[in-house]
Amino acid sequence: MIPFHEPYTNGLEISYLKDAIKRRSFSGAGYFTLQCELLLKEFTGCPGEVLLTSSCTHALEMCALLLDLQPGDEIIMPSFTFVSSANAFVLRGAKIVFVDIRPDTMNIDEHLIEAAITDKTKAILVMHYGGVACEMDTIMNIAAKFDIKVIEDAAQCMDAWYKGKHLGSIGHFGTISFHATKNIQCGEGGALLINDRTFYERAEILREKGTNRKAFLRGDIDKYSWVDIGSSYLMSDLAAAFLLSQLKTTTIVTEKRIKLWNYYLKKLTEKKLDKFLQLPSASPDHLQHNGHIFYLHTTDLKQRIRLIKNLKEKKIQAYFHYVPLHSAVQGKKHSRFSGEDKFTTVKSNTLLRLPLFYNLTTKQIDFIVDAIYGASIDKKTINTF
Repeated sequence: MIPFHEPYTNGLEISYLKDAIKRRSFSGAGYFTLQCELLLKEFTGCPGEVLLTSSCTHALEMCALLLDLQPGDEIIMPSFTFVSSANAFVLRGAKIVFVDIRPDTMNIDEHLIEAAITDKTKAILVMHYGGVACEMDTIMNIAAKFDIKVIEDAAQCMDAWYKGKHLGSIGHFGTISFHATKNIQCGEGGALLINDRTFYERAEILREKGTNRKAFLRGDIDKYSWVDIGSSYLMSDLAAAFLLSQLKTTTIVTEKRIKLWNYYLKKLTEKKLDKFLQLPSASPDHLQHNGHIFYLHTTDLKQRIRLIKNLKEKKIQAYFHYVPLHSAVQGKKHSRFSGEDKFTTVKSNTLLRLPLFYNLTTKQIDFIVDAIYGASIDKKTINTF
């Protein structure tokens, strides 16, 4: 079986974990947490500060707390995204307002955002799908015009860029995931990029269960106490030690994944499969992706189901992705769709992700491409896959 994904490891993790044990550095906000935060701040160019969190989901929940959301406040976002993007704000009583996506990137259509803004809108959440950036200049201009905040769900975006700026470092807040499915991982983990420094002091408190413990540990105060609401959003320092070993090889991982991504595109094009399937196009120069996902589109849902079945018979794991949130039970309860759903449902029904991970080989990609070719050509038409 060619798996869809294998978590990346580089062999350095054990030595870093041994170091953590030697230092007796186990709980959150320890030595390795600080090292990761410093490295991430430098690597991403975050203009504010970086806080490690126990997950990207928790980083998003911290954004909702920092915005002081009240019941009835509205957050604009795409429906084609992971449930955490919406859950974090629904938990605070907010209403989700979905807008349609662009069919070329599967990202929020920046031209539809302004029409969705009301006097209740508190923020725009953008999700950079597969490490390919949304059009952030346009989005930030809209946010400035209406004095609302921008949250970048950059869960998939370690080492992905927009006009030379790391994704997650452009909006007022950015969140990154280090889940085992991501390019750089520690099993479960995340980071909150606080690009607007005015939120940093409170973010420290929220992450420490609503206490000013971090100020106490710095020696700023002689005791700490409960001063705000909050929760335990700290990453274990053991997980941070594992993560630090991975962050040291970020560029190497990205280079390898982009080579594999480009090889997929080259081989699919050589087989002229662009006649049967919609292949991804090379990103424009101002968007630098990180090879997180390689996906293509069939012409309809039935064709995708048949192609997944054919690949499975060849022992190749391939999957679709998000079911649009506005179509889910909770989505219908907590959201509304602004404007027309022209592409969100249609494109989510045809998207198919192929295996892509650090140790995938070009030989395996050749086998996958041949399997796709056989499934389409043997039947003479894509319509019968």
